[in-house]
Amino acid sequence: MAGDEALERWRYVHNVVVPPAAMSAEEAGQRLARGYRLENAYDGDVLVGCSTVRPAVGGVVTVIARVLPEFRRRGFGTALYEHALGHARVPGVEAVETCVLAVNEGGLRFAESHGFVEVERYVLDGESDEWVDLRLAL
Repeated sequence: MAGDEALERWRYVHNVVVPPAAMSAEEAGQRLARGYRLENAYDGDVLVGCSTVRPAVGGVVTVIARVLPEFRRRGFGTALYEHALGHARVPGVEAVETCVLAVNEGGLRFAESHGFVEVERYVLDGESDEWVDLRLAL
């Protein structure tokens, strides 16, 4: 990711798609500093989504594809996911995970249609939104 404007666009998509986990510019910058691969997706000049690839921990890498609501069901999610997955498949990675808000039924269906299987549901301390972790074995 190059530049503050690109990071702000990534943060915008993130916050629209997952408002319970909305983050500040500082928090987004911290993710970048920790080695997260953050990318934006465009249809021509129009921002349609973003992706995150978290660095591998214990042989597991997390890949997240987010598409703005008005651009869903047009193939952007699949393209984002496949592109991000290409960056996740590195030596030492044994599995890929993703996380989805439980109320995001479309996101859960998308993950399951791409081979992910639910492994855990949880609520973060002090919060009320339920999250679902899913895993894809490589």
